[in-house]
Amino acid sequence: MNLEELRNDITLKQKKGLPFICASVVIWLLILIVVLLDLSQEKENLFVFCCSCPLLPISWIIGKILKTDIFEKSNPLGNVGFLFTCNQFLYLLIVMWVFNAVPDKMVMVYAMVFGAHLLPYSWLYKSISYRAFSIIIPIVALVIGCMFSAFLVAVTLLIIEIIFVIALFVELHKFKNTQGEISDETE
Repeated sequence: MNLEELRNDITLKQKKGLPFICASVVIWLLILIVVLLDLSQEKENLFVFCCSCPLLPISWIIGKILKTDIFEKSNPLGNVGFLFTCNQFLYLLIVMWVFNAVPDKMVMVYAMVFGAHLLPYSWLYKSISYRAFSIIIPIVALVIGCMFSAFLVAVTLLIIEIIFVIALFVELHKFKNTQGEISDETE
């Protein structure tokens, strides 16, 4: 397979990463619950970090529901997708610094890191939605986070993630139809 065929293959097999983006809706719901609790800033931030821990199992469960193997290894671009995910771990060092330096802005910075790490997936999954949301999320998180509380950042991110999921479902449906048309033309 050439590069374009590999990208088409992973886009379909991984359903544009929908299991992970659907799981992020759950993660942002958990973060919203944490910021609603009456906790000290330090405990709140610690629990916000903990909210990301179930991402992989939630993604796996959603993948099963969507009939997608999130660990599928037949396409070498799966390793590229994993590398794209690893860059977020480096960005989390910034969030850890904010945890101590500017604790009341940690959720904002966490949201910005989350959004920014999505950009490479726009190439991998041939997705305008990933490109748009990787830009929208950090900018919206910065503006809302500078002007309002972590609660509003979490609510906003939850809403944005739901819209993102819908956009990806629509995009995937169109992509499948386009691939079907291409297959029909080659037969």
